[in-house]
This record gives sequence, structure tokens and C-alpha cells, in this order.
Amino acid sequence: MNAPLTLHAFPRAILHVDGDAFFASCEQSRRPQLQGRPVVTSKERGIAASMSYEAKARGVTRGMRLADIRKRCPDAVILPSDYETYSLLSTRLFAIVRRYTPEVEAYSVDECFADLTGLRRPLRMSYFQMAAQIKKDLDSALGFTFSVGLAPNKVVAKIASKWQKPSGLTAIPGRELHHFLAKVPVGTVWGIGRQTTALLQKHGVATALQFAQKPEPWVKQYFSKPFQAIWHELNGAYVFELATGEQTPSHSIQKVKTFTPSSQEKAFVWAQLAKNVENACIRARKHTLAAQRVVIFLRTQHFRDVGREVELSGPTHFSTDILRAVLPVFEALFDASMPYRATGVILLKLSEAYYGQLDLFGEAIRMQRLSNLYESLDTLREKYGKHTVFLGASYLAHTHAQHDGERGHLPERQRELLPGETARKRLGIPMFMGEVR
Repeated sequence: MNAPLTLHAFPRAILHVDGDAFFASCEQSRRPQLQGRPVVTSKERGIAASMSYEAKARGVTRGMRLADIRKRCPDAVILPSDYETYSLLSTRLFAIVRRYTPEVEAYSVDECFADLTGLRRPLRMSYFQMAAQIKKDLDSALGFTFSVGLAPNKVVAKIASKWQKPSGLTAIPGRELHHFLAKVPVGTVWGIGRQTTALLQKHGVATALQFAQKPEPWVKQYFSKPFQAIWHELNGAYVFELATGEQTPSHSIQKVKTFTPSSQEKAFVWAQLAKNVENACIRARKHTLAAQRVVIFLRTQHFRDVGREVELSGPTHFSTDILRAVLPVFEALFDASMPYRATGVILLKLSEAYYGQLDLFGEAIRMQRLSNLYESLDTLREKYGKHTVFLGASYLAHTHAQHDGERGHLPERQRELLPGETARKRLGIPMFMGEVR
């Protein structure tokens, strides 16, 4: 933790909060017996998705196969992912930060940005003190640590939160920006990928500071507007505003699901695809969006994808309509001699859903009736669980385990239920979020 800074150091005070080894830490928080032990999640996928710092210290890395993990770290505790629990703890994370400011962008399940600008007087704290108090509240309430960065903008705040991981608190004021950027490889800056890094390195740019010191005409000559915005933020400007509203899919909605073992059974593979269509349509209806085009694909055991795009007769977010349209395509794509391991669907050309206009053949009336039906189904799902009601087309996907064998192990809360208890009730986490200041 670096020293507190003077009040005028931040013309804009942007906070970035990042959960340390979030999924693994959630498991350790819920089960104290796992504290201090190497914990790895995503047993159902056969690879590591999140590793505790004890596991990282033993050489376990993201994407490592379970067999390799056991060779590298024989005493690793490998667990199936419990995304519902992680989601609840994520909701608590955002609620705690919102006690201090309503300007919070939930960037991902385990990280967020917050704008603290102008809150010194009402909260009677410096920006650094606010950041420290938020970190303290998160660490104590959730039972594991967070890394926090304070800076004049989002790009630099992301750099700051990584500076002292895990459990760090770093503030980077504008006047000290060059000291930090000189130590940051340009390829680790948020938004700069491998290809852009390679281009920068060809021009002798190795650090974030060297990029920031390039003249603006040079940046405009070689890079598009998103990278120009990053350049401005590396120079201390505030360009990327916080997206504090509910995030809505603007271009597409995609759902992909892997199953093991691979299957050559046509009805089972179709059921998996139908379940993906249902999930995609649930999300589309949540945001009042309808799709004009749909892409379906099947992934073979050898990781070869075969797919096709389908143009729908009109925008829709009803799974029955989409399944009717893609069934002939599925029939043409499916090869009974080929084992499949995953299916996927992408909803494209999204627009606001509207079914109110009457037409000559009564199509609008049919759509309105479907809308009423799905509204009732969505209400049931909200109250009793996502897949309380599902289509017959996806029956085999719902009644068979997504994974067989060791990879099919369920999270602990789904295995040890009391009579009459459901998996959703067995979270074992207090639901109270606390009052907003």
C-alpha cells in the first residue's frame, strides 16, 4: 500500500476493484477448511479456470489439464464450478462499492470500476481513504482479498490494481504517471492485444511510457480510434466513461455448451442445441431484443466446427420459432459417423422486439399470444429457477448430466440437500446486502 496523496492529485478519481483468484477464493471463503490449500475450479471442463494463489505458487496455470495439475500439484483440491454462488458473491461485491458511489460499472463478474470524483466532502475522506475503506469492507464482508487501483481514468486504474497483486492498494496520480508507466510493458496495458503489441515493438515501443510519449500525429497515423483513446488515457486524460447502466448485448448473443463424453446420438445433440437456443432467447427477452439472423454450429470431438447462418422470416426472440427455422439446417449438418462434443448458437442482427402492429394474415396476433406465453414462462423461471420449464426439444439435455464420470461431479451445495431443499436455496450465503449510504 503506497502513501496517501494530496487532494488535488486527482482531477478525476476512478477506482478499479479486482477480486484475487475470484472463483477459487469464493470456494475458500465458503469452506474454511480450504484456506491455505491449493484450490482449482472448473473440474467439469477438465481444465483449470481459476486457481488459488497457493495453486499458482505450485505452478498451476489457467487452462492446464486436470491430469497435468495432479502431476504438478498432487494435493490440489479440484472442484466443479458453482457459478450461481459466484454470481451471488459478485452481486455483493457491487453492492458494497455502491455504498460509496452510485457510479459503478460492473465490468465482469469479479471486477468493477467506480467514479469517486466529488465525494471527498460528503464522505469526509480523501480519495485514497475511500479506496482503502472500500477494500477493507470487501475483504471482511466476502472473506477474501481484492486488489484496488486509484487513478485519473480507467486504463491507468487497471494498471494500478495489478501493481501489487494480491491484496494491493495502489494510487497513481497524474503527476506521478510517468514513473509507473516506465515499468509497465506495453502489451499488458488494458485494450492492447498481441498484434498491436507486435506493431508497437516494431517501432521501438516496449513500455507504456514510450507509447504515451509518442506524438499524437504519429499515433493517429498508425492506430485506430480505440488505441488513440488508450494513448490519451496513458497521458492522464479521461476518455473512457463508465458504463453504469445495465449492460445489453448490442451486436450478438452467443451460447455454447460442451458435453462429455462426445455423442453421435442425433436426438441428444439436437437437445443440446435446443437448450442453447432457449438460453440465448431468455437473454434476448430479458433485454427486449429480437434476432433477424441465427448461426448454429456443431463442434466435433476433434474441435472442428461446422455451421450455417439462417435468415429468419422476421425478428423474434421465441425459441420455438428459431428451432423451427434451424431444424432443416441441423439435419443437413449432422453426420451420424462423427462424434460431437459441443453445440452453439449466435443470435445476430438484433433489434428492439415489438409485436403490436396488426397485419393481414394475423401474424402479429400469433406473435402477441406467443409473447404472453413466454412472459408467463419467464415469470416462472424468475421465481423457481432458469430451467423450471423447458421445451420438449431440449428434454435429453435437461435430463442427462452435462458431463459423465469425474467431470460430471456437482458442486457441494447441489449434492448435500436437505429434504425439500433445492440447490438454489442451498447457497449458504447471507442474502442481506447492507444499506446504501
